[in-house]
Amino acid sequence: MSATDYPRTVAGMSAGLARGAFSSRELVIDCLGRIARDDSALNSFITIVEEQALAHADAADARRRAGQAGPLSGIPYANKDIFCTKGVRTSCASRMLDNFVAPYDATVVTRLAEAGMVMVGKTNMDEFAMGSSNETSYYGPCRNPWDTSCVPGGSSGGSASAVAARLVPFATGTDTGGSIRLPAAYCGISGLKPTYGRISRYGMVAFASSLDQAGPMALTAEDMALTLNAMCGVDPRDGTSADVAAEDFARKLGEPLQGLRVGLPAEFFDASLNPAIATTLQVAIRALEQLGARCVDIQLPTTRHAVPAYYIIASAECSSNLSRYDGVRFGHRCEAPRDLNDLYTRSRAEGFGAEVKRRILMGTYALSTGYYDAYYAKAQQLRRLIRDDFIRAFADVDVIVGPTAPSTAFGVGQKTADPVEMYLSDIYTTAVNLAGLPGLSIPAGFVHGLPVGLQMIGRHFDEATLLQVAHRFQLETDWHQHTPALKD
Repeated sequence: MSATDYPRTVAGMSAGLARGAFSSRELVIDCLGRIARDDSALNSFITIVEEQALAHADAADARRRAGQAGPLSGIPYANKDIFCTKGVRTSCASRMLDNFVAPYDATVVTRLAEAGMVMVGKTNMDEFAMGSSNETSYYGPCRNPWDTSCVPGGSSGGSASAVAARLVPFATGTDTGGSIRLPAAYCGISGLKPTYGRISRYGMVAFASSLDQAGPMALTAEDMALTLNAMCGVDPRDGTSADVAAEDFARKLGEPLQGLRVGLPAEFFDASLNPAIATTLQVAIRALEQLGARCVDIQLPTTRHAVPAYYIIASAECSSNLSRYDGVRFGHRCEAPRDLNDLYTRSRAEGFGAEVKRRILMGTYALSTGYYDAYYAKAQQLRRLIRDDFIRAFADVDVIVGPTAPSTAFGVGQKTADPVEMYLSDIYTTAVNLAGLPGLSIPAGFVHGLPVGLQMIGRHFDEATLLQVAHRFQLETDWHQHTPALKD
């Protein structure tokens, strides 16, 4: 079989491996070859682990010959470089951790390895997951394969770019305020942020602990369901891990949408939304109606406060989480410090980039005496009101649908001089994290040659319904099958 004949989806690779059409080693060699050929234009990877990947592929092939292979055995994938990987650098795209080699695996990494998946490398990201464009990386910006003059979105831009360019069929991401869904929309792939607590955060370097959530990024909803099965489960090492029963997220994929109630929030179709995107999404919504869904107009009034509330809470938690990087125990350490204060000050000043420093300062200010009640406490009160808005809406609807982003992917450097404009890229995604709900983005069309994402939001722990709706939509449309030609 020639390299061009290999399937590009997780489901396709799984089926081909099961019938013996190719081996895991062949798939991994193909992926490594694609990375070597195309990633110089994208910068989607920070680290490649070729020897380890081939060894793990051979082990997967041996298990298959012994009749011990599962549905994901031998399938190559990539990890966002925020997940600790034993013996492999875990940098968080920061100079601070450029020399850090993790001594253990994150739970997500362990579970995917137990399922037999083969990691080929670690993907680029915004530094410590702080950004909406993947331009804050110490290793340089990642590029969008649909137009390499554009950003892929952040912070999981490397994972999105690698999947969109068919370098890997699946990659892990993390979503704190839209960092899976936004790059999925910009790059024309599928990305899911599960319910907070659904996937263990153990070994995932913390940005904002009450908001961070790992999730799958792939070409299709079916692929997300298959990989989510392996990623989920209660973890006693993570105090925020939800103690919910395991389930098969693919179980509802084939069910029809007849009678499904789809909520359309007025606040998501406002003046902030590019009119061409609004038109594209109306076509997608009509497709859901043709599949049997019934649309219901709803109100989510407090979501207009989500962006400021999110950035106060996330910055406050970031200032606390990043205080551990002091140049003493691990990470970057300045040369020849004069005293302890100089060690702390210069190590942090040299190790962190501008956006990380900005958020640390914002968060420290919001938590300081005299400002805590005015900023952080108010933001937490807004968070509860936003959550209550969603709960009221879900009394009348099963799924909420709207845009993932107010625009398509913008140019590299276009928004870096205006942090507020950059933050507003998350206007439709942050509320989902504040409420702890599951949300996904799937391709729904193109505007001026760039992908448009359709966002779907579900009830707590109802990822199966979201995946059902997304899968049925993808059976009727082909937006997820479009492949970029790496336009320069």
